[in-house]
Amino acid sequence: MAVPKKRTSGSKKRIRNRTWKAKPIKVASVAFSLAKSILTGRSTSFYYITEQKKGNNGGERITQKLG
Repeated sequence: MAVPKKRTSGSKKRIRNRTWKAKPIKVASVAFSLAKSILTGRSTSFYYITEQKKGNNGGERITQKLG
């Protein structure tokens, strides 16, 4: 016969809820930090497309490293 589980305590519930909510906040913080470093020109490990070269090669892309 099925037996109901014990009730989760309020403190455990709050701890789990805080960790669940903290994950996207941390990801957003890292993304915002990367955006700030790109805008200020301090990024040393981020590649981005600067322009497309027009010519006979069919629009060859040039990548540039920031920093």
